[in-house]
Amino acid sequence: MRAAIVEAPGKVSVTTVEDPAPGRRDVIVKVASCGLCGTDLHILQGEFAPTLPIVPGHEFAGEIVAVGADVTELALGDKVAVDPSLHCHECRYCRSGRGNLCDNWAAIGVTVPGGAAEFARAPVANCVKLPEHVDVRDAALIEPLSCAVRGYDVLKGNLGAEVLIYGSGTMGLMMLELAKRTGAASVDVLDVNPQRLRTATLLGCTGAAARAEELDRPGGWDVVVDATGNAAAIQDGLGRVAKGGTFLQFGVADYAATAVIEPYRIYNQEITITGSMAVLHSYERAAALFAGGVLDPAVFISDRLPLERYAQAIDQFKAGIGRKIVVQP
Repeated sequence: MRAAIVEAPGKVSVTTVEDPAPGRRDVIVKVASCGLCGTDLHILQGEFAPTLPIVPGHEFAGEIVAVGADVTELALGDKVAVDPSLHCHECRYCRSGRGNLCDNWAAIGVTVPGGAAEFARAPVANCVKLPEHVDVRDAALIEPLSCAVRGYDVLKGNLGAEVLIYGSGTMGLMMLELAKRTGAASVDVLDVNPQRLRTATLLGCTGAAARAEELDRPGGWDVVVDATGNAAAIQDGLGRVAKGGTFLQFGVADYAATAVIEPYRIYNQEITITGSMAVLHSYERAAALFAGGVLDPAVFISDRLPLERYAQAIDQFKAGIGRKIVVQP
């Protein structure tokens, strides 16, 4: 089969590799679409994945074309979206229901071959069957949506909150859509990319600006979400949290990124600083939300490229051009 390969830090190509075969409790998915995200850039930089080469792609969906000997839950021809999480189920964190913090954390497309290929192997337990009306070519959006759902699990809901989101890429826009549905009183979005801000406005944000100073909120925001991973945005966002408010680190920052906090202000104003890591008990809910129309794929997916142009897709994503970019094997 054809697959994208991250061969070494900074080097990616599309080549022919051996077809995957299912284990007894695995399925083989003919990939319909595979999304790119910031994690793929970290893998390309040599982070996250313990060994290279690796077939990337942790956001994918498709049709089952083979099943293992002990698989009874799904059948050939079923359309599925795949949760990439591979928890060990043995460490302290897995045993306490916090598998996203697994000591032996692994993921399809990060530590084992993923969906940037014609076919991908997945445990049957990681597959969510999709209803007939869902276009499987759009369903790569379910994985990032499941991360956004996890983010709002961490925030624990805040009815009537004033929300500020840094970044109007795919993840920032998903956080915007969910904020509206979790009872936010207002949702402001910041981005230095005017084209992306226009999309946030299209989706109904309250205010859109390049800098927080352009918005009339001198007392700050109840909830501030960084969906960029950019150190400068994170630093600015920490200073925009209102008294009693919460800062959520949702974007994936570089390992070396740092920010300065003011301990007295955190104490005196009862500010909460928290993070949200990947997917946790949120994938099936995200699939249900997606099937119910919480996102418009025509808005979220800006580019659909063939697998052979994976390197171009990566370059375009790095340049901040477009919204969600998917490759379609």
